[in-house]
Amino acid sequence: MATDIEAVFRAEYGRAVAVLVRFLGDIDLAEEAVQDAFTTAVQRWPETGVPPSPAGWIITTARNRAIDRLRREAKRDERHAQAALLNVPDAPPEEGPVRDDRLRLIFTCCHPALAAPAQVALTLRLLGGLTTAQIARAFLVPEPTMAQRLVRAKAKIRDARIPYRVPRDADLPDRLKGVLAVVYLIFNQGYEGEADLCAEAVRLGRLLAELMPDEPEVTGLLALMLLVESRRSARQDEHGELVPLPEQDRGRWDGALIAEGQSLVRRCLRRNQPGPYQIQAAIQAVHSDASTADATDWGQIVQLYDQLMALAPSPVVALNRAVAVAETEGPRQALDLVDDLDLDGYHVFHAVRADLLRRLGRDTEAVRAYEAAIALTENPAEHAFLERRRRELAPT
Repeated sequence: MATDIEAVFRAEYGRAVAVLVRFLGDIDLAEEAVQDAFTTAVQRWPETGVPPSPAGWIITTARNRAIDRLRREAKRDERHAQAALLNVPDAPPEEGPVRDDRLRLIFTCCHPALAAPAQVALTLRLLGGLTTAQIARAFLVPEPTMAQRLVRAKAKIRDARIPYRVPRDADLPDRLKGVLAVVYLIFNQGYEGEADLCAEAVRLGRLLAELMPDEPEVTGLLALMLLVESRRSARQDEHGELVPLPEQDRGRWDGALIAEGQSLVRRCLRRNQPGPYQIQAAIQAVHSDASTADATDWGQIVQLYDQLMALAPSPVVALNRAVAVAETEGPRQALDLVDDLDLDGYHVFHAVRADLLRRLGRDTEAVRAYEAAIALTENPAEHAFLERRRRELAPT
């Protein structure tokens, strides 16, 4: 039963919060009401069984809890009026151009009054139901820092009286950058283990592509997610261990997703308005073009990373570029690039260093780097892979 409720939480938490925010016009109240509803589900469902429509049950229960709370706390006429309005069943919902509740909440949270990191963090919290620790890992910041960021974002919404309002057509372009960042972070969070989050991110990407077909970065993000997702079934072996890209069985890659992703990349190329998501999609398209790992056009990938560094430089992009440089110029040159990066808290940084040191025959240093990567990753598949590589160099 606990597993059933967890599955409903993962699948429906974001939608329930989105519906309640639209209904209540209050983010904090909506989040608390949905959490109360899930708490009630944990108490009741083991006895009554999972209802036929779990999502409907959660939303109805949350809505009723919110109404009860407003009634209890109503000390002013305005509150009474608000509670009374919530009982009007036929009140026409405000819809605007964004019809999907979850996508609408993303656009709402990406209000320009909030700083971009706060927009993304708040949306991940509300929509993905991600814990503060999960969001902190996605941003490569300490958990207390992220907790403070979330508190400040909600306080700003409250103190500045930023209204919940369904975004208008004119609001969408200014909020798009934050929305794309949210969708991609949801996808990345899912790629580390929760497939349903990846599916949700791809669904949101498709909705965005329908809503804003003339935005090339929307097309680029959808292409990027499809091409990465195409390798899901080859990314782990039968023991649940991570299989790195060069060692994957390319026959297990999803040809339909590759074809769709590559088609979208070609559409982006025809527009010739490159952006970070389009370039990342192009890099994935180059990987998907190669029939074997040895056939990969690493020179083209380095050039694409050079473009990406010019448009959106970051230590993580530089790290990924160094991986490509290792294939064109060798591990020594790549290690020089990696050692200049300030990414000590990022497990991939240590994993890349470990691999380069291993290829250079510097086994003792490689073991220490593998141990640092193992200590930082919480993903079981990655942990198993890194542990095996470490044992191969220093059997215990």
